[in-house]
Amino acid sequence: MPATILDGRKISTEIREELKERTKKLKEKGITPGLAGILVGEDPGSASYIGLKEKASAEVGISSTMVRLPQDIQEADLLKEIERLNSDATVHGIFIQLPLPEHIDENKALTAILPHKDVDGFHPMNVGKAWMGQQAFLPATPIGIHEMLLRSGYSDIKGKNVVIVNVDNLVGKPLASILAQEEVGANVTLCHPTTPDLYAFTRWADIVVVSVNKAKFITADMVRDGVIAIDFGANYIEDPTTKTGQRLVGDLDFDAIKEKAEAITPVPGGVGPMTVTMLLVNTVTAAERQVTG
Repeated sequence: MPATILDGRKISTEIREELKERTKKLKEKGITPGLAGILVGEDPGSASYIGLKEKASAEVGISSTMVRLPQDIQEADLLKEIERLNSDATVHGIFIQLPLPEHIDENKALTAILPHKDVDGFHPMNVGKAWMGQQAFLPATPIGIHEMLLRSGYSDIKGKNVVIVNVDNLVGKPLASILAQEEVGANVTLCHPTTPDLYAFTRWADIVVVSVNKAKFITADMVRDGVIAIDFGANYIEDPTTKTGQRLVGDLDFDAIKEKAEAITPVPGGVGPMTVTMLLVNTVTAAERQVTG
């Protein structure tokens, strides 16, 4: 029986409707959630992504300010801009659109954001608190993946074996910190994409998460029957049937794996739509914490 398709677009829409109610309640108390983004340079992909975040913010009632800075801005001037936003009481969440130019220390810039406004969840204080199971902001993609599981009927994964093929700070590590918490109770293994005999790890997993940006990196023989397969890869492959001659796919051999999986995320339309939405969730949460203290 083919797998259940985990529809990120549908779940994202549901969450955004909930956010509209949350922002409405905040506005009744005189608080409009505010999100500020910083874009350095004119990378088309980053500019497009910033635009998506602006549009999504407006949709749910968040006031957004996108600060566009020149490619050659000095690090000290960027830090001053971050400090200005830190001091602005109308801004509840701040994010920096990555990557930054090579002459700027990315870690220094990210840690300059106040932890309670760090809605991307990159500040070391948020990272540390997350691993300790304390209240903290986490990156949007991993909390989006967890939320997809919760809302798709997979809230009880205690004792399940989860293999994450990704070890970066955006997906792998923070997702592990969520799923390994006592209240979630999953057995989590982080794997590098270059792990010898990766098959030996993925084949016994109840849940496989992959984000390596290599098409068909995980094939059907690498996963067990009944697996839940989560894909956050992004690859363009040739497809003469499309206008552009290309098609977006993930890291899973989707067509083959869906025939043996219990559930699977598509690309596009799976984890991707959740990412921007969960950034908005973090922003509204930051504003609510201003009310509750």
